[in-house]
Amino acid sequence: MAPGPLEGYAARFDDLFGSLAQRRGFREYLAGLLAPRERNKTLTALAGAEPVTGAGHPAVQRLQFFLSESRWDADQVNSRRLELLLADPATAPHGGGVLVIDDSGDRKDGVKTAHVGHQWLGRYGKTGNGVVTVTTVWADERLYYPVHAVPYTPAKHFAKGKNDPGFRTKLAIGADLAVRARDAGFAFRAVCADSAYGDQDGFRGELAEAGLPFVMALKPRRGTWAYGPDAHTPVDAAGELAWHGPEDPGDWHPVTRAFRDGHTETWYAADATLGWWGPDGARRLVAATAGPATLPDKATWYLVTNLPRPGGPREADSPHPAASLAEITRIYGIRHWIEQSYKQVKDELGWADFQVRSDVAIRRHQALVNCAFCFCWDAWFHDHPTPHQPVTPRTPPGRGERGRPPRRTAARPTLATGITRDTRLAPPLDHAAALVDRMVEGAPAAAAASPHQLRHRRLRPAPLHPELTNYR
Repeated sequence: MAPGPLEGYAARFDDLFGSLAQRRGFREYLAGLLAPRERNKTLTALAGAEPVTGAGHPAVQRLQFFLSESRWDADQVNSRRLELLLADPATAPHGGGVLVIDDSGDRKDGVKTAHVGHQWLGRYGKTGNGVVTVTTVWADERLYYPVHAVPYTPAKHFAKGKNDPGFRTKLAIGADLAVRARDAGFAFRAVCADSAYGDQDGFRGELAEAGLPFVMALKPRRGTWAYGPDAHTPVDAAGELAWHGPEDPGDWHPVTRAFRDGHTETWYAADATLGWWGPDGARRLVAATAGPATLPDKATWYLVTNLPRPGGPREADSPHPAASLAEITRIYGIRHWIEQSYKQVKDELGWADFQVRSDVAIRRHQALVNCAFCFCWDAWFHDHPTPHQPVTPRTPPGRGERGRPPRRTAARPTLATGITRDTRLAPPLDHAAALVDRMVEGAPAAAAASPHQLRHRRLRPAPLHPELTNYR
């Protein structure tokens, strides 16, 4: 049995593993990922063994076999994780959330590891040898969690390069993941992505053809054909909008953005015209900024969406509910959750610390990291249930090697502090909520219910308990 509440969570996956050894490996792997991070979470670290010299330890070899050789399906494990999220009222997706698409790269040396190639690594801001994974995250103002993750395989791994039938671009993978999320039962207001995806006409076309709404960023200087005196870039289009000051905003409309620390900011948003994009076109160009007069680079968004304008001619025939300027600004503001999620899975849970080469083992490692991530939410919501959600009894947390766990406080920087006295694992499960601290402390504040939610009389999710967030 796994210690503490992890046993109850892991037991829900037991029927997916064909032997006691596999079920044990699943528990040991999750426990290692959840342990305090004192070094890279390689297999020796997960098993509590010495680096390098401990590679032959039986516990390390068990985890190595579980990850690389034993017979179990990572897709089935991920599907079960999603089923648990859908079934739990505290984490069930709703139409006010968003599905965020992004990709992230991590350095990996050598040439024999699956998916490794010389490519752009966004985390480091440069090109290098590494593995890039396309991910989707479901999020609202209250929580976020990963949905799917698929490694991108560079063209050099295929016999015919980019012309090989098996080759898929990151854009194609992202569009497929959005459809998979919808088919798995994940409701969302729109698909969000940054300009790396939003600038691609083909990608937006795939989402629209699949019947998915989207709100995506554009690069400010993204060029578009237009007649000489017309706007050619989003910046040009926003610059043509009338602005006479806060007392007379002209074409701009004030939008209030709320933050978790309690402060609010007044931004301004407007529909702009760029080429064939316009307020009532098939694509709307929306500019949102903190300063309409100067359009500051770090506080201005240029967004493209297929959500119709309220009261516009497209509203009646659109398959998607209309979205006001405030709603579009709210939707894109949630996109930044995925950057926070990368910090958690990489800096705390060891997403990039795998030392395996096969495609199967890499995908399994990623599925297990996502399970550990969602266990933290499961443990936290059990201790802080949403209204009308009963608390079910479970096994009390283990005492661990440090004795009874300390009383939980807000804003802990890591899962647990200090170092272990020997090679045994620290008691990670007593501190699962500390990781959730870091997940929620920078969340955007809850906004008013969207028209879509009001129409269906859906209540907004309950806010997080103030013990773990400074939002009131």
